[in-house]
Amino acid sequence: MSEKNNKPKIIVILGPTASGKSDVAVELALRLRSGQAKKFGTKGAEVISADSRQVYKGLDIGTGKITKKEMKGIKHHLLDVISPRKQFSASDFVRITNDAIAQIVISGKIPIVCGGTGFYIDALLGEKQLAEAPPNEKLRAQLEKKSVEELFKILKKLDPERAKNIDAKNGRRLVRAIEICEALGPNSASRFAQATLGKKVPSKYDVIKIGIKTEEKELKNRINKRIEKWFKMGLLKEVRDLHQKGLSWKRMSELGLEYKIVANHLQKKISKEEMIERMQIETWQYAKRQKQWFKDKNIIWLPSKINLVEKKVKRFLEGGPTRI
Repeated sequence: MSEKNNKPKIIVILGPTASGKSDVAVELALRLRSGQAKKFGTKGAEVISADSRQVYKGLDIGTGKITKKEMKGIKHHLLDVISPRKQFSASDFVRITNDAIAQIVISGKIPIVCGGTGFYIDALLGEKQLAEAPPNEKLRAQLEKKSVEELFKILKKLDPERAKNIDAKNGRRLVRAIEICEALGPNSASRFAQATLGKKVPSKYDVIKIGIKTEEKELKNRINKRIEKWFKMGLLKEVRDLHQKGLSWKRMSELGLEYKIVANHLQKKISKEEMIERMQIETWQYAKRQKQWFKDKNIIWLPSKINLVEKKVKRFLEGGPTRI
C-alpha cells in the first residue's frame, strides 16, 4: 500500500457563495450513510464547515448557516463554536478541524469538509502555511476593542512591510499579524509571509477536492434570490438582536459584508433600497473573488448533481482515478 493510501481520506466540497455546496455535502453524506457505506468500508460521513463566519454563534441567516432541518440528520462540525465578540483565525480552524477529522475517522466515518473560505481549506491541506504562534486570548480581547484603523496603525509600527501587503480592512487578519509579531518579535509577520510565499507542505490527508460549478447568470440569480429569502427570514431582526445583546456596530462591520451593510441601514446611513442593492453587488463581487482564489488548485469542477459527485467520490474511495 502506498504512503498516500495510508493517509485518512477526506472529501472537500467547495465553491463560491450560493453555489449549493451544503446541499451537495448533505446528499453525499446521506448516500455514504446508506447502502454505499459498507461497500466502501465506512459507517457513513460527517460534515465539517469551512466557513470563517459560521463558527460564530448567532450569525445564522446572514452567513447562510445550514439549519437542523437541512442537515437531514447528518452531524455537522465547526458551527456555533465561538462568540462573535471574539476573534477566530485560520490557525484556530486548522487546530479544531484536525481534531474533528481525527474523531470522525476513529468512528469509522468519512469527513466531508464543506465551505467557501479558501484560505482555511488551503491552510488545512498544507497549501498555505501558518505561523507557529499560539492564540493569545488576552491580547485578542484587548485588540477587539480597537477599530480596524487603529489595528492597522499598530501593525504598521510592529511590521511596516506586512502592513504594505495586508488587507487593511480585515480586522481578523490584522489581529493575527499583530499576534504573530507579539509572539515571534517585530517584523516576524512579514518574514513568515515571505518565507512561505507559494510554499506547500505535504498534506496529512488523502484528499479529493470537488468544486461546485455554476454558470455566471445562474449564480447571480441564486445570490439575489438568497438575499431576498434572507430578508424574509428576518435578517434585519437578526442584526438588530445581535446589537441589542451587546455586539457593537464596529464589530458587526468586521463580520462580513451582510452584517456591515445591514448595520449601516439600521444606523440610518443608507436606505432600505440601497442596502439591498449593495448587498447584491458586493456579494457577487465576493463570489468572483472566491472563484479566483479556487482557480488552478487541483479541483474537480462539477455541476451540483449528486450522481456526478457520487461517481467521483466512489472512484476516490475505491482508490481509482478521479479525473476520468
